[in-house]
Amino acid sequence: MDIIGWNGKVVPVDQAAVSVMDHGFLYGMTLFETMRTYGGRPFLLERHMERLTSACNILGIDYRMDTIQIEQVERHIREVMDANGLKEAYVRYTVSAGENGFGLPIGEYVRPNVLVLVKPLPAFLDELYEQGKPLQLLHTRRNGPEADVRFKSGQYMNNIVAKRELVRLNSSAQGAEGLMLDQNGHISEGIVSNVFFVQDGRLYTPDLSTGILPGITRQWVIELAGQANIDVEEGKYEWKRLWHADEVFLTTSVQELVPVTSLIDTEGQAKQLGGGQAGDCTRMLLSLYRATTVRII
Repeated sequence: MDIIGWNGKVVPVDQAAVSVMDHGFLYGMTLFETMRTYGGRPFLLERHMERLTSACNILGIDYRMDTIQIEQVERHIREVMDANGLKEAYVRYTVSAGENGFGLPIGEYVRPNVLVLVKPLPAFLDELYEQGKPLQLLHTRRNGPEADVRFKSGQYMNNIVAKRELVRLNSSAQGAEGLMLDQNGHISEGIVSNVFFVQDGRLYTPDLSTGILPGITRQWVIELAGQANIDVEEGKYEWKRLWHADEVFLTTSVQELVPVTSLIDTEGQAKQLGGGQAGDCTRMLLSLYRATTVRII
């Protein structure tokens, strides 16, 4: 990645700089969205921007949907992709609060910085969606959200601690995702994913009270399940519910829906799910999801 988007311009990465007085640097006041493109267009862009600008509003950052245009955002992302020679991309769109003195602010952040990073999409083999990946239960607990609902913010220490634990458990070599419980011992979310499970034809996922990120892909899958007449329940569940589930899968904006075909607890005990293959409900929802991505191309 040689070229980035910086406050609406396309510039070489070494020509962009953030002030040491930017509150994104001093106090972690950054928000971001990760997306992938289909046919060169970011999927569910409007929903991503709605989540981003809603959080900006709560934090007093002057970056609102009434002052930006979705078409303008999409065009800028396309410019950054073109400058890097990418037809498809993994996109990270970041808003940093900007400067507002030394000390906790009273007033609004009126000059935020906007950063667009792109890189090639990882190569996802068909085997990932057929044979899935392991899900490793972690000791690291999900910390509480920044407000009533978790922001997708740059405050990623909790996730990094969880990732380091996953590496220590040697599960990373298997391509495993790590699962965090909340402070009360309920299933929360993966290090970089939301979690779903299927039992007796019904779809379950942790609700927002467990401190999870309200994932854009998570919500889209819930809506697709409703359209397919699959009952969906959001609630608080213990680890043993996954252990006895018929199917488990993860959702992310980049990897879509990924089956979980084995579970590993903190003692190293493992259990295979679905004979090591993606389940019928997971396959159907993935198919429905991909059908919606085709519509934007």
